[in-house]
Amino acid sequence: MISRIDLRGNALPEGGALRDLLPRAEFDVEAALETVRPICEDVRHRGSAAVIEWGEKFDGVRIDTIRVPAAAIAEALERLDPAVRAALEESIRRARLVHREQRRTTHTTQVVPGGTVTEKWVPVERVGLYVPGGRSVYPSSVVMNVVPAQEAGVEGIAVASPPQKDFHGLPHPTILAACALLGVDEVYAAGGAQAVAMFAYGTAECLPVNLVTGPGNIYVAAAKRLLKGRIGIDAEAGPTEIAILADSTADPVHVAADLISQAEHDPMAAAVLVTDSEELAAATEAELKPQVAATKHITDRIEPALAGRQSAIVLVNDLEDGLEVVDAYAAEHLEIQTADAAALADRVRNAGAIFVGPWAPVSLGDYCAGSNHVLPTGGCACHSSGLSVQSFLRGIHIIDYTRDALAEVTHHVVTLAEAEDLPAHGAALKARFGGEVPQQ
Repeated sequence: MISRIDLRGNALPEGGALRDLLPRAEFDVEAALETVRPICEDVRHRGSAAVIEWGEKFDGVRIDTIRVPAAAIAEALERLDPAVRAALEESIRRARLVHREQRRTTHTTQVVPGGTVTEKWVPVERVGLYVPGGRSVYPSSVVMNVVPAQEAGVEGIAVASPPQKDFHGLPHPTILAACALLGVDEVYAAGGAQAVAMFAYGTAECLPVNLVTGPGNIYVAAAKRLLKGRIGIDAEAGPTEIAILADSTADPVHVAADLISQAEHDPMAAAVLVTDSEELAAATEAELKPQVAATKHITDRIEPALAGRQSAIVLVNDLEDGLEVVDAYAAEHLEIQTADAAALADRVRNAGAIFVGPWAPVSLGDYCAGSNHVLPTGGCACHSSGLSVQSFLRGIHIIDYTRDALAEVTHHVVTLAEAEDLPAHGAALKARFGGEVPQQ
């Protein structure tokens, strides 16, 4: 059901050589670019009509307008199961607690007497938040995108999610209800590359945005890559992944359950166990079979995900090697299930989010930990962060110098400008002092 990679015995290779030994899903965004290019160009030229036609082709339903009526959003909330509403409200409450603390404040540094640099943080003016609607329904992604944008102070928030044939061309009602709970009334029935293009270029119904965030399939990722520059993006999200670093103290029932929980997302989802315990590896393998048999989405998602090249049990000499492996892998979600989990977690350098000990499974982070579940995939956690309030803020430096403060440093500026063969740079300062460098 799941393969093994045995790295015991010899010293681990370094850098890219180690990364190449580890399982990873194939996710060729570059190849998908040529598929999404004509879609994006069509939306650029024909606007809403193109979004509607591509939605009919890919989602199997024809709609009259892409903007979801306010009445439909309100009705979705009215009909929402009370238990689901309570769970979403708690998820929102916890996410707000965490994200509110992330807000940066303006800070002024006095560089010299009379010379200051202030960094102020300004929210992006308008954002487009993408919520997937394929194999599963993700109201939690509404929460994870909207809350940090709101806490950052973004004024214009628009949500897009694919039209659903079963709901007369509207996004899933639970997604609409989540929008209502968050006070978002600008929602569009648009999915895939056409939704990203709608946000980038704008249509008669949807004003263009400055930034697009949120996970999606390979075509959403390809559209983000194609349109990056016209819009800002959070990341090119690939298949979801979990890595678990565990020793002999870990419970194989927990480990197997957590691997399966990620595998049920998608047949390309990655589930990786890194352990120095042969006994845990064998027990986890044995535990996978009955747990998979007892769940849902077995043949279309879980079994192909666990059996795919992106999933494996990786055996290492010891936990030191295990740390090296998980840092090289740079997982979207990393669980530490060891005897001293907190200490090991503190040493991890590369992960989207780290879940410490047996009582902090990834599923908690997906919904109600308060953390954000929009995280870097495909090894990008070695250079990128998950979605946060900072994703929606821009730092702007404000430089304020007096005449004396400028005079004091002019000779250095002139020297550096001439060293770079840019004499006009220095002349711009000398012009303020009668064409001369002020005497020090």
